[in-house]
Amino acid sequence: MTTPIQSRRVFNQQALGSLLTFSLLETLFRHDLLADEVRPNAVRWLADVNQLGRDLKGQSLQPLDWQKKIEELLAQASLSDVLELIDFERLTANVSFAERGERSLRFSFPKVEGVPAELSFGKQIFALKKDRSVVPHGHNNMATAFLILKGDLRGRHYDRVQDEAEHILIRPTVDRKFTAGECSTVSDYKDNVHWFQATSETAFIFNLHVMDTNPSATLPTGRVYIDPLGEKLAGGLTRARRIGYKEANQLYG
Repeated sequence: MTTPIQSRRVFNQQALGSLLTFSLLETLFRHDLLADEVRPNAVRWLADVNQLGRDLKGQSLQPLDWQKKIEELLAQASLSDVLELIDFERLTANVSFAERGERSLRFSFPKVEGVPAELSFGKQIFALKKDRSVVPHGHNNMATAFLILKGDLRGRHYDRVQDEAEHILIRPTVDRKFTAGECSTVSDYKDNVHWFQATSETAFIFNLHVMDTNPSATLPTGRVYIDPLGEKLAGGLTRARRIGYKEANQLYG
């Protein structure tokens, strides 16, 4: 004889199974819809971005040339196509913004014909609320690009002029408003340090980064955090103190 407790247990198990099945079907259905929505132009654009990353890592393309070409590609991109390609509405529907700094959102491109199976670059979406920042930092052995997807930001870039043991000498190169559809790039050779602060209620940035661009590099690949509001020197230079991520986030996040 089936007891009430057993009946409830069976019912709960069946209900949970149905929910899991529905969730899985919903996810698969959403991916199928997304694949149907992705336009050929967006797929070609992504393939071109990927090829530039391969050329850079293979050293058939120099970092300064990569910056120029990737900026051209980002400028040519249809923002609506890019938003569909990354499923922006779903990705950002329930964002929990960080109290300081940015929230990094991970995603996958749809598996459709023409989309590269292996990417030459890393990717993420930075989500920020008003007055929060992608904190000031430079890079070692990297090339990076930002495409503003939504919102307004104040973007600042600096050339990394000279490294010292506890400081980096920097010179400002860019300080302006960035809006949706605009882009900027970074390499070891130009505009190496950047700092983006949201000026609208929310802002979203598509970030792509190519790692290990110079096989003979001696510095560890990655970010280098600094305090750009350091000692002012002659010739427009600033001696910026090297700091850790925690301090950078406390000061500027």
